[in-house]
Amino acid sequence: MLSKDELLSALRAVGEPTRLRLMALCARGELSVSELTRILGQSQPRVSRHLKMLVDAGMLERFREGALVFYRLNERGDAGALAEYLSALLPEEDEELARDRSRLDQVRRQRAEAALRYFSENADQWNEIRSLHVPEREVEEALLEIVGDEPVGDFLDVGTGTGRMLVLLADRIAHGLGLDINTEMLNVARDTIARAGLSHVHVRKGDMYSLPLEDASVDLATLHLVLHYSAEADRVVAEAARVLRPGARLIIIDFAPHHEEYLRHEHQHFRLGFSDAEIHQLFTAAGLRPGRVVTLDGDPLTVTIWVAEKPGVS
Repeated sequence: MLSKDELLSALRAVGEPTRLRLMALCARGELSVSELTRILGQSQPRVSRHLKMLVDAGMLERFREGALVFYRLNERGDAGALAEYLSALLPEEDEELARDRSRLDQVRRQRAEAALRYFSENADQWNEIRSLHVPEREVEEALLEIVGDEPVGDFLDVGTGTGRMLVLLADRIAHGLGLDINTEMLNVARDTIARAGLSHVHVRKGDMYSLPLEDASVDLATLHLVLHYSAEADRVVAEAARVLRPGARLIIIDFAPHHEEYLRHEHQHFRLGFSDAEIHQLFTAAGLRPGRVVTLDGDPLTVTIWVAEKPGVS
């Protein structure tokens, strides 16, 4: 609960027209400083000063993605909850806020166009790989069955790509975060999330070898067709294990061993699949308890889903 001083600080932060507009926009999704500047029609230094006040008051969260800085409502704090409540009170018919929403729609269309260009340029190679294994629908159905119907608190998708895992599991999680090192793919994922109308899942730039998360902060993590790109799979699994809470699960979806050597040269696959024994060893070395294995036979690629759990505190 906010103290009296914290409450006053939060109310002062939004008690100014520009900051109120910024709060209203960030309540609709994460936006970069340059995007907010375009929407408001104000200088970047001025917008940045207002954003800093909102961040300092705990109402917004700030994170850097390469050269860009993004802002969104702070979902974790009481001040962020206050910002969400106040945003819901704003009148939809207000002309200035309506203009901001219209400009926000333009920004999102530009994002979508950029995402579509990138996706179109790379579609051939993705379609080629998808044609080599069982339909994605079968993989997703198996994953949903493994995850189960019990609600999940904090979900992490490492190497999120298009953000599909975030959308697939959206109705089973309280909060979702997708990490990817590729800026263009993050644009695709943001467009995916926006089209799905989701506000409780986000993406940000992140390295699978050094996750920007605290220890024991995640209830479920996935590595969906990501591990075969890594030259150090043990480091990736160990880093994912680090951020799991006791009792949390790591799910790896990847290929069983195969002989499609051209994938190494044409699609940058460092590994040509993994055996059950190897994944078991990776789990054990990372302090995880190996569990269920589901095999989805394909020709020539077989997809396997491996599950492990972080032991609870005894």
